[in-house]
Amino acid sequence: MRAYYEARAGEYDDWWLGRGLYAERDRPGWHEEVERLCSVVAGLAPCRVLDVACGTGFLTRRLRGDVVGLDQSPAMVAVAAARMPDARVVQGDAVPLPFADGELDRVFTGHFYGHLLPGERERFVAEARRVAPELVVVDSALRQDVDAEEWQERVLNDGTRHRVYKRFFRGAELAGELGGGEVLHDGRWFVVVACNNGV
Repeated sequence: MRAYYEARAGEYDDWWLGRGLYAERDRPGWHEEVERLCSVVAGLAPCRVLDVACGTGFLTRRLRGDVVGLDQSPAMVAVAAARMPDARVVQGDAVPLPFADGELDRVFTGHFYGHLLPGERERFVAEARRVAPELVVVDSALRQDVDAEEWQERVLNDGTRHRVYKRFFRGAELAGELGGGEVLHDGRWFVVVACNNGV
């Protein structure tokens, strides 16, 4: 998966914006829901926040406060850093997080949790709980045309193919899996859950 996201950095925003290989996809209401999602993210209270797997910073730049973006991909970090000159963007792994216990107010992550395998999920949530009292997870909504859990073959603009593990969620189910929390958005395409980590 690391190689996939490194190679995808230059075209990652095409997914959000419906360009390139995504221009012809049938995604009713997609653009309106992306706007709504961005509003939900922008509506979070400002604080010391870490965006884990920030990618190009598409959602990160909507966060308010003292913002740090973290991604394992050097190419993603370069795009995000150029896009967000007022934020700190660093290269690193999600487990373990390179932050001290309680150093942050919130861990935010978009479309990362749904790629984690059993065992990885628990380790990530434990790390989030270690560094911040709040975790906000944005991920893909469960729809009729997808399975709740699947291995996908994804094709990049250069024709390369990558096998990617992906999960899809309903808001209440994701909140339950995270140990409880508030569903901030439960749409056709996205879910957002905020939970108190009990730190």
